[in-house]
Amino acid sequence: MKKTVFALLAAATVAAGSVVTAPQAHAGGGDVAAGIAGGLIGGALIGGAIANSRPAYAAPAPVYVEEPPCHMVRERFWDGYGWRFRRIRVCD
Repeated sequence: MKKTVFALLAAATVAAGSVVTAPQAHAGGGDVAAGIAGGLIGGALIGGAIANSRPAYAAPAPVYVEEPPCHMVRERFWDGYGWRFRRIRVCD
């Protein structure tokens, strides 16, 4: 639905900007000012529509992983100078 609204809005903006007016007798800046005003209005409409749209991001579903049962074991080892102890994690 949003894509259709944006497409129609963009088409209306392009159509409004391409309307040909009758040529004037003098070379005034009226056409340029009208084009700038039309562009600003069209940009404001499209920008407002984009700013008010919701983000398309959806958070992923949570995943639960069962970890294997583990426990800490005290291990005695020789480090070259003497016996030392360290704790290591052992999983079954």
